[in-house]
Amino acid sequence: MAVIVTVEIPGGTREQYEEVMRQFEGVDWFPADGLVAHAAGPDGGGGWKVVDFWDSEEQFLAFVERARPIMERAGISSMLPTVQQAVNVILR
Repeated sequence: MAVIVTVEIPGGTREQYEEVMRQFEGVDWFPADGLVAHAAGPDGGGGWKVVDFWDSEEQFLAFVERARPIMERAGISSMLPTVQQAVNVILR
């Protein structure tokens, strides 16, 4: 079942996000299995927000386990994910 994953990163910055994305380019497992769509930007309150669509919560959690060391190296130690069922995902 598809899910919407919203990740709040308190105090997260564009620089940290861009560093994580640069490091993801060097691994053979990104984009991760199950990732449907990804968007990220400032949250308006001094942090960073990521909104993803995944095929399943299990695939998202497997990705987090692999990605955690990369995020920690970029200085991201706190993430607050919320997972909700997606009734429909439309890509154009």
